[in-house]
Amino acid sequence: MVAPALDPAAVDPAAAEPSPSTSAEKQRFAKTRFVANAGLAAGATYQWIVKPYREGKFKKGAKGRTFALIKAGLAGAFAYNRLKAAVDNAKGDPLLSKAVVPLTAGIESLKGLGSKLRKGNASDADLSSLQDVITGVKSAGQSAGAPVTDRVPSLSQLGG
Repeated sequence: MVAPALDPAAVDPAAAEPSPSTSAEKQRFAKTRFVANAGLAAGATYQWIVKPYREGKFKKGAKGRTFALIKAGLAGAFAYNRLKAAVDNAKGDPLLSKAVVPLTAGIESLKGLGSKLRKGNASDADLSSLQDVITGVKSAGQSAGAPVTDRVPSLSQLGG
């Protein structure tokens, strides 16, 4: 009589679970993910908020204003989301987390920016605050050896 083959996961449930990454891998991936998320936030901010704002596309009566405001609102919400993700990623790297922690309050202050932009209620101060946060995140990354470059997301990425 032959004994049936045993599934290792049935005998020891821990055997079926993947082993965790080493702390060095977690740190490396934390920096990589930080750079990706911060780059997307910076790119979205510049392409869909700062650039149209400077071109006057948010002013009353401007051609294409409604569509520009909708895109800016989506970009604002997207940038906030990616900045929050970047801060979470930074927690995996000791040097990066120390550099980014002071920016957390600034990022939180951007929470309502997306809806302000969509409604056309954003002010020069709101835009300046957004640019300051993006610059701060880029500087924090640079100081921790994780330089951030702008990566412009597509409109479909903004929408989720």
